[in-house]
Amino acid sequence: MSVAFERYGREVSVNNRGHRWEALRLAKMGRDRIGAMMMRDLTSEDIADWRDRRLREVAPASVAREMGLMSSVLNVARKEWGMIRQNPVDDVRSPRKPPPRTRTVTPAELERLQLAAGTDLTNATARAFHAFLFACETAMRAGEVTGLRWDRVFLDDRYLHLPMTKNGHPRDVPLSSEAVGLLEALPKTGNLVFGLQAASLDALWRKVRARAVIDDLRFHDSRRVGTVKLSKKLEPLELAKVTGHRNLNMLLNTYYKADVSDIAAKLN
Repeated sequence: MSVAFERYGREVSVNNRGHRWEALRLAKMGRDRIGAMMMRDLTSEDIADWRDRRLREVAPASVAREMGLMSSVLNVARKEWGMIRQNPVDDVRSPRKPPPRTRTVTPAELERLQLAAGTDLTNATARAFHAFLFACETAMRAGEVTGLRWDRVFLDDRYLHLPMTKNGHPRDVPLSSEAVGLLEALPKTGNLVFGLQAASLDALWRKVRARAVIDDLRFHDSRRVGTVKLSKKLEPLELAKVTGHRNLNMLLNTYYKADVSDIAAKLN
């Protein structure tokens, strides 16, 4: 199996957007005892044993993603390499994923975060919180925010362009008046709008959150805040275009939480 993992990494995974994550997972699978097995000898019982051992190490959602990757390797081996006739992962239950997060941020928490971060936007800590506020307005992902460049921001027309996103497609993001104001407040010291790398944003966000004494609030929770805010103004198809969701079920089940009283008001 380890040979198949390595080949998949060279020939298939290298072309995927999530190549770095896949490379790490493939290497770990290769070091596991399942990696020492011959692919033709692999059974659903072996996959189930690997699954159960991984569940003692990481969360069910992580194991489900890894099972999906392993299944992809075996499908390529079956369809393109002619190495096996059946994918044993097909006969193994994937771990049940936990319900989607519903965590949001309260006005009181925003005040505490603002105090903890400060308002001097020449300071990276303040810009990290500023980036969170911007994500709350646009529903953009952290990587999209940190990768945003000034030459892709069109303030006069109130939109920005993302040439490549997580799902592999470009998209344009309309800007609210609040989002425009947040951008206009930033110092222009380089082409990166927020002047932050993804790793530094994560570290700075944890620092601000700790100073504000707030538990279990992730930067990515801003995407839910932004999506809910936009859902009050946009129809679901418009909302999906703004957020970049190509799967409406994921958008509706995970992020779109329209208040029933708001829906009732539209019926008058």
